[in-house]
Amino acid sequence: MNITKGRLFKDGIYKQFSRIGKSLSSEKRLELLNLLSQGPKSVEKLAQSTDMPIANVSHHLQVLSEARLVKSRKKGTFVFYEVADPSVITFLLALWEVGEQQLTDIKRLKEDFMNGTKGCHTLTLEEVMTKQNGGEIVLLDVRPTEEYNSDHIPGALSIPIDELAAHLNNLPADREIVAYCRGPYCVYAAQAVSELRNKGFSAFRIEEGVHEWKQHFGNIH
Repeated sequence: MNITKGRLFKDGIYKQFSRIGKSLSSEKRLELLNLLSQGPKSVEKLAQSTDMPIANVSHHLQVLSEARLVKSRKKGTFVFYEVADPSVITFLLALWEVGEQQLTDIKRLKEDFMNGTKGCHTLTLEEVMTKQNGGEIVLLDVRPTEEYNSDHIPGALSIPIDELAAHLNNLPADREIVAYCRGPYCVYAAQAVSELRNKGFSAFRIEEGVHEWKQHFGNIH
């Protein structure tokens, strides 16, 4: 093989891969991508969820779109974005795993957050599966309803975090309540457990979300 041709091939290939890396070199774009991994969202909803101006969100989405990580569609006067392919979610999960293994600051930040959330105990996925099969728990999905409708852990009930207080009287006091949200970097589950424990419930959280559940157990129903 011609050496020059081989070099041009390598330079071209790695340049294309670098487009992905460049598009993710922003904490805001990573957050947007994580939100979109939970289901399609409008630009306005993303702006609300990230506390960013709509113009900033649109710019970040354009960068992600150019890297073919997200795609958009119009619905009436609104533009909705979603991940371009399920492989993007797989990539995100791998990124979280590598980050936690290699960057001690990630572990420290998580530990500091959990240390500040007293009484919030975490169950493993295996513990939740066993308790769920035995009918010992009520599993709550505390994400927004549209994310639950997009995908959820089998058997989970949808009670968004901002509606939890209104549904407390409907939850059984004689069973453990287990909450989950968007995965290891979402705070909703910890907030839900804190609120439930303050009201006298035996409550726990799962660190993982629906994607981690499916990765661990497969599409178990």
